[in-house]
Amino acid sequence: MKELIINKNDSGQRLDRFLKKYLSKANQSFIYKMIRKKNIKLNNNKAKPETTIFEGDTIQLYLADETIEKFREEIKIEKSNLDLDIIYQDKNIILINKPVGILSHSAKKESSNNIVDSMVYYLYEKGEYNPKVEKTFTPAVCNRLDRNTSGIIIGAKNYPTLKVANDLIKKKKISRYYKTIVKGGIKKDKIIEGFLSKDEELNKVAITHNKRQDSKEILTSIKLLNRSSHYSLLEIELITGRTHQIRAHLASIGHPIIGDMKYGDTITNKYFKEKYDLQSQFLHGYRIKFNKTYGVLAYLKGKEFIAEANEKFIRIEKELF
Repeated sequence: MKELIINKNDSGQRLDRFLKKYLSKANQSFIYKMIRKKNIKLNNNKAKPETTIFEGDTIQLYLADETIEKFREEIKIEKSNLDLDIIYQDKNIILINKPVGILSHSAKKESSNNIVDSMVYYLYEKGEYNPKVEKTFTPAVCNRLDRNTSGIIIGAKNYPTLKVANDLIKKKKISRYYKTIVKGGIKKDKIIEGFLSKDEELNKVAITHNKRQDSKEILTSIKLLNRSSHYSLLEIELITGRTHQIRAHLASIGHPIIGDMKYGDTITNKYFKEKYDLQSQFLHGYRIKFNKTYGVLAYLKGKEFIAEANEKFIRIEKELF
């Protein structure tokens, strides 16, 4: 018999979901069968799959060590050569300024030089994360940015933080602001509306003014920061957060982002590539604000964090405006 003591990083979830992560190679029917046959108990009592487990609870696994080993997946920490640009961190949260060209999450054919794996490795090296102690939790990020969009990524060092931060983002209690330069002159601040549908095969979205069966409503807030004869410097706030929303939405109203190879203007992109070697969209998630918080992140209420753009973006902005 093996006994597991639930810690704060496993607390607050359903028993069956915890077991599916702990015995990650086992199928759901096996886990349900073991619970039903009392081969898995909670606090030495008959358990129910939907029961919420809390810190201090104990789970008894009346399974052979070989069976547990067979269904367990070893957590491997991949060494990362990525030098993280950390703009803030404390015992719960870590804010990382993601550069252009780096993935937020790992991909099958990619190396460990993505934000998630690099963050896990960084916390492992610091001694803040130990996979041998944790049963199911791995540090995770709460938001994503496109590969060629730079800016602030919110990382959670523990499960309570991950749960609260995800909830705050979902309920729009954390405001996320992006800085971008678009073609053409935008005259005033405004909120633009539309409907977004995604083509999974092409990894591209389309914006329409009328709702389609597969489309989702989008709202994008535009604040004019500066304007020249040919370009506008904008601050964008995502009211809804959909795939490629900012890029596609701005392009749909005739103001594509400079450098955007997927939704941008070919002639404009060619000019900026030749003059500045700009090979990605000028889009930087430069500012976040914790408007309302609670629980483990209550102390961040009203706090604002800013991440500086790369040197190329800074140079383009200065020369255009």
